Amino acid sequence: MDYRAATPADEPFLREMLWLAYNWRDQSAAADHWPDPDGPRRYVEGFGRPGDAGVIADAGGEPAGAAWYRLLRADDAGYGYVDDDVPELTIGVAAAYRGHGVAAELLERLKATAAEEGFRALSLSVEPDNHALKLYERAGFEPAGGSGGSVTLLATLTR
Repeated sequence: MDYRAATPADEPFLREMLWLAYNWRDQSAAADHWPDPDGPRRYVEGFGRPGDAGVIADAGGEPAGAAWYRLLRADDAGYGYVDDDVPELTIGVAAAYRGHGVAAELLERLKATAAEEGFRALSLSVEPDNHALKLYERAGFEPAGGSGGSVTLLATLTR
């Protein structure tokens, strides 16, 4: 597996990975099924703006997964919003590449990028019954609140 920085050209793939994250319970849902219709705009649209960064996992030139963050503001807060200076992380891995450590590697690389960029923490939102919760806990994310039945997690970063 190769890893590289995400670019604005990766926006369609990030949108696909966001869809996987939203529809983690039912990946057979229609491709236009967005539980939050504002999600693509909030988390992906115009990727590459200040406060955005991401990592893409490539398997033989084919994108296999992505983790990225976006700095959101209180007036357009996402599910894992903590503060205006804490980017919110999103992650998705294609089904064929799950269970091989891709998500863990994406998380660690993205945390390192965020620390290098001077961010003090990363946040995310996860539903308590999502199996990815254990992955996030192993990656150093800790409970920092919740919203609408989801848990907000925060990872403090060190340089």
